[in-house]
Amino acid sequence: MLTAEYARTIARDWNTKDAASGYAGFVTRFELEDEFARRYPVQTAGGRAHQELWVPADELEDFNKHIVGGIQVIEAYPGSRFAGTIDPKTNIPVDLLE
Repeated sequence: MLTAEYARTIARDWNTKDAASGYAGFVTRFELEDEFARRYPVQTAGGRAHQELWVPADELEDFNKHIVGGIQVIEAYPGSRFAGTIDPKTNIPVDLLE
């Protein structure tokens, strides 16, 4: 997702209801090397605010190598069926911090 609002919608409205997501959604922020990012055209999924880069799954390892700096988890949305605790400082599930 290229906008926080779109990421928020997916995290809050979809992931919190999905067992495969552990009934929780997270909004992350990171930078990608400009030249590398240009390999992927911006796709619009349903509306102007819903823009994203479509990265094939078999290219994710290479994609991750082109992230500049770290990845921040800026928001967490635990659903009613989420089994865990979110650290309020990091927005990361506590059991992942250990």
